Amino acid sequence: MSNGVEYVNPAGAPPAQGLYSHLTRVKAGELIFIAGQLSVGDDGSVVGTHDFEKQFQQVFSNLGAVLKAIGLDYNDVIKFTTYLVHSQDIDKFMPLRAALFPTLFKTPVYPPNTLLVVDRLVKESFLIEVEAVARARD
Repeated sequence: MSNGVEYVNPAGAPPAQGLYSHLTRVKAGELIFIAGQLSVGDDGSVVGTHDFEKQFQQVFSNLGAVLKAIGLDYNDVIKFTTYLVHSQDIDKFMPLRAALFPTLFKTPVYPPNTLLVVDRLVKESFLIEVEAVARARD
């Protein structure tokens, strides 16, 4: 727990159904709650209308930018919540995440993630939103 964050799959728990851990153990510290990030470009426009992969990449880029702006990175994230608007995008999400996460995290153990399919997001053109909770560094 060098940064005070440890991802755990406790003995006796069923296997995780994806690239996530069942829990995060956090050494005392300030928690940061990061609003759901959407596929918004620097000019405020929607990036990747009707293109799940482009939106996925933009969402994680935006989340990374928010973390960087407060002196953190993905290794400080203790939980994700992912919202998709189409259940068929789950089959796109899983391999995209499997390719991206090893580039974002120092270890192959990842934070808990709750994945939800919802009717829509704030604008109908958005296909994915990801929010996070992070631990501030000491």
